[in-house]
Amino acid sequence: MIYDASLDTLLQKVWDGSRIDRAEARRLWALPLEELGALADHRRQLAKAKAYHGRGNEIVTYNVDRNVNYTNVCNVYCKFCAFYRVEKDDDSYVITLAEMDQKIAETLALGGTQILMQGGHHPKLTKQWYLDLLSHIKTKWPQINIHGFSPSEFIHFRDVFNEPLEKIIADFKAAGLGSIPGGGGEILVDAVRKRVAPLKAMSDDWLSVMDIAHRLGLYSSATMMFGHVETIEDRIEHLDRLRAQQEKSLGYKAAHFTAFIAWTFQAEHTKLKAPTVGAHEYLKTQALARIYLDNFENIQSSWVTQGLEIGQVALKYGANDLGSIMIEENVVSQAGTTFCMTVPDMHRLIKDLGYEPHQRDNWYRLVN
Repeated sequence: MIYDASLDTLLQKVWDGSRIDRAEARRLWALPLEELGALADHRRQLAKAKAYHGRGNEIVTYNVDRNVNYTNVCNVYCKFCAFYRVEKDDDSYVITLAEMDQKIAETLALGGTQILMQGGHHPKLTKQWYLDLLSHIKTKWPQINIHGFSPSEFIHFRDVFNEPLEKIIADFKAAGLGSIPGGGGEILVDAVRKRVAPLKAMSDDWLSVMDIAHRLGLYSSATMMFGHVETIEDRIEHLDRLRAQQEKSLGYKAAHFTAFIAWTFQAEHTKLKAPTVGAHEYLKTQALARIYLDNFENIQSSWVTQGLEIGQVALKYGANDLGSIMIEENVVSQAGTTFCMTVPDMHRLIKDLGYEPHQRDNWYRLVN
């Protein structure tokens, strides 16, 4: 075996917390899983060292929220989605205010602090419908954060309402929107997006929504859905674009990405004919993301697609957060993957690894 001193230099660079480039990320991908995981766990420690009064390395957080899909009517027909319906389908729906109130009341009863509100790209709902929904929730339930509307939805709103993104996002914020989820990120490479969701927002559109939201003071998360038609290089490009946007957003000193969440494509009941990937590649991808996204403090494990045990293991591969108990989940479950989690489950999984479990809000502030 030929000794490669440059690899030792790269490993030391990662250990020291220095920034890596795309070519170096590709080299790291070739490492054994356990070695890449150890580097990612060390980078997690560096990222969390000053959090929670210097106790960030001892704490693993989780959230209690509800995923509310306000409509399943959608006109972009993503090949990887088993959730969407067209208006004429018998099981298509648009949520009522009474249904929303019931869901929020149940969420609060379980100690929840927010709703994650997303939906299909409904071609007929008006801007006033959305503003009325936001205002109703914020007036009746002021203690609930509305974490709502992915960038692809905002691009849809721009086209349907024929208004600039900045005005739409500002009006939604004034009506009660508290933060924006990173849904619809998929892979931020247009060649990939054109294959899996050609009618959906392209990469620059997705990033422009986040840029405007951050400038207006709305924090957001960032995501990646992988394991379908993309290459490793595509995943790295996705991470690179997120890191560059985070750099820009941090300069605004108003808001930025709070966390990164990656999950694997779930193939059942979808039209996308592509092989999915397993736990090994999920953990490896998350570990690489922790190292590459050096300006992201938080990485969230995806037990929703991987199951509770791998979700727990992911806490040793760069993640510092176990996500939400997900009181309700409709999109991934429609694709054939259904896992359930309770607060006691969260506590057990976290404590078994020697960490302290703490509930957090959307901004990673500890609850109680």
